[in-house]
Amino acid sequence: MVITVGELVRVRLPGTDHSVGPLGTAGALGYALLGEAGGRATSHGALQVVAVVVTATLLGLAPHLAAERAAGRAFVLDHAVRRVLAAGFAAVCFQPLYSTGTLERWVGTGPYYALWLLAVVLLTALCDAVLAAVLAAGRTGWPYAPLLRDQLRATVGIIPAIVATGAVIALAVAVAGLWALPVFCVPLLLTQFSFRRYAAVRTTYRQTIVSLARATEVAGYTPHGHARRVAALSRAVARELGLGEPELTVLEYAALMHDIGQLSLVDPVAAGATEPLDPAQRRRIALLGGAVVRQTGVPTEVAVVVERQADPYREQPLTARIVRAVNAYEDLVARSGHGTADTSGETEPPDGRDGIAGPLHALERLRLGCARDYDPRVVEALARVVSEGKVP
Repeated sequence: MVITVGELVRVRLPGTDHSVGPLGTAGALGYALLGEAGGRATSHGALQVVAVVVTATLLGLAPHLAAERAAGRAFVLDHAVRRVLAAGFAAVCFQPLYSTGTLERWVGTGPYYALWLLAVVLLTALCDAVLAAVLAAGRTGWPYAPLLRDQLRATVGIIPAIVATGAVIALAVAVAGLWALPVFCVPLLLTQFSFRRYAAVRTTYRQTIVSLARATEVAGYTPHGHARRVAALSRAVARELGLGEPELTVLEYAALMHDIGQLSLVDPVAAGATEPLDPAQRRRIALLGGAVVRQTGVPTEVAVVVERQADPYREQPLTARIVRAVNAYEDLVARSGHGTADTSGETEPPDGRDGIAGPLHALERLRLGCARDYDPRVVEALARVVSEGKVP
C-alpha cells in the first residue's frame, strides 16, 4: 500500500519530463530489509520482494500511464525499473543472510544491526545512481561521466532521507508492527509535498524568464521562437561537452535572455542577427542585456554569460562560448532559409531546398571564425549534435 500510494503522489522534477516517488522508494526498501514484523519473523524472500514491488508499482503507475497516453506523451519508466532493481538488490543483500541466521552471528541484534541496514541502503543508493546514469546515457546518447556526476550530486539531496526512512521503517515495523508505517511515512510524505511546492515555484520561475525572453520577439527585434531554439540547442551542445546540471541551468537562462539588450536599439537589427554588427555596438548590446538580466533576480553567472557575448572567445567562460556559437548558427540557418545574401556577396542556398545545405554552410562559416570568434571545441560539439540528430 505504501509503495502504491507513493507512486500515486509522484513529484515531477522541475525543468524535466521525469517524476519521482520518494515515498514509494522508501517503502520498497523498508520491505526489502524487513526481517520481523511486531516481533515475529517474516518468511518472504528476495523473489517475493521483487514481485510485491513490481505489482504495487504497476498499480500506482496505472493512472499516470493513462494520463500520459491521453495527452499523447511518452511516459519514462526508468524510475520504476530502478526501484524494482534497487529493492531486489537490497533484498538479495539482506534476506538470505537474515533468514539463515548468518547476519545475527556477524553483527548481532544491537546497534551494529542498524548500521548494517544503513550500509545496505547506502550501497543500494550508490548502485541506483550508477544505473540511472547508464539508463540516461542509453536513452539520450549524452556522455556518461557528467550524467553520473549529476546523479551523485542529486544523491546528496533527497536520497539520504529516502534510504534512512527505508531503514527506519524496517527497524520500527520489526518492533511495533505495521502501526509504525504511518508514523514514519508521514514525515517523508510531508517532505514530498514540500518538494512539490518547490518544483512548482521553479517551474513558474522558468516560465517568467521565458516570458521575459519573448519581449524581443513581441517587439519585433528577433524572429519568433529564436530564444527557445537557441536555449534548447545550447543545452544539447553543453551536454555533448560534459557540463553538469547546474551549468545547464545557467546556460539555459542566459540563452533565453541573450538578445534582451536589443531592446535598447532604436531600429531593430535585420533578422535580429547581432554578429554582423561592429564590435562596439555588439558590446554595448551585451552590456545592456546583462544589466537587464541582473534585475530579474537570476544568478549572477547568467548575467555574466550575457555580458560576455561580444568578447573574444578565449576571454569568455565556456557557457558564453556555447551561447555565442549556437546563436550565430541559428542566425545563419534562419538567413539561409530565406536565401539571404551574406556580407561577401555570396548567396546561401535556402535551407528548405535540400534540408541540409543550410546547416552545413552555417557550420562551415563558424569553423572559419574559430580564429577569434568561436571556440573550435564548441563548434565541433555543435556539428556532432546536428549531424547525430540530437537537436531538440
